[in-house]
Amino acid sequence: MFKLEKIFKFREGENNPDAVKPFLDHLEDLRWMLVKMAMTLGIGMVVAFCFHTPLIELVQRPLNRLNPHLVTNLQVLSPTDPMIIVFEVTFYAGIVITFPVLLLYIAQFVLPALTPRERKIVVPVIVASFFLFMVGVLFCYFCVLPQTLKFFFGFAESLAWAPTWQVREYFGFVTQITLAFGLAFELPIVVVMLVYFRVLTSAFLRRTRPFAIVIVLCLAALIAPTPDPVTFLCLGVPMCLLYELCIWLGWFVERARLKNEDAPIS
Repeated sequence: MFKLEKIFKFREGENNPDAVKPFLDHLEDLRWMLVKMAMTLGIGMVVAFCFHTPLIELVQRPLNRLNPHLVTNLQVLSPTDPMIIVFEVTFYAGIVITFPVLLLYIAQFVLPALTPRERKIVVPVIVASFFLFMVGVLFCYFCVLPQTLKFFFGFAESLAWAPTWQVREYFGFVTQITLAFGLAFELPIVVVMLVYFRVLTSAFLRRTRPFAIVIVLCLAALIAPTPDPVTFLCLGVPMCLLYELCIWLGWFVERARLKNEDAPIS
């Protein structure tokens, strides 16, 4: 039987996993987790920087499909803008590339606090989290982003204005909204984990649906890269639908947990 303890090893407490570590030792583990996450993200940024030209073309593709002249008319207002934009794009690309590894480091930190039965779901949760993150990123890139840019372009033309956008503003908008959708699609994982650990129940989720929708919309307003209503609705509506999905997923988790409560731990 594959054991997660062989992957997530700690410097202390390996011989006695039930031992309670001092508070300062937990801070030391937290420090090392943050150091490893920063180093991993740095490596991901270096890898992404080696392919920065295709990445720049990828970010510009939705605008190029809308109107090729908009790409050539993007304004560079500072000598340092091109380098800053490349670093920003490689930073977000590094997050995407290293996302599963970053989740592994977080799992390494929290694993000792879990029971043997709970440790078995760590790898499936990481896989599901990365899958939902990529679904959110791809959904935004192929479905939401083109329609959002088309709306802004058409709205500017309806006012008899010539859309001339700044390159830094455009790249900031595209990368932030894409990452926001990826993080928003993590909502089912968060809710299902809370249901699994008995913090929430599917009945509670159904009963508090009206209040939860308000909270979800407020959260969408906070993580949206711009305050316009189009971006807000494009992010808020999918998050509300994801909350409805969470209710059903919570119900299935509760049924599965009841069936497995008496199952022996291998």
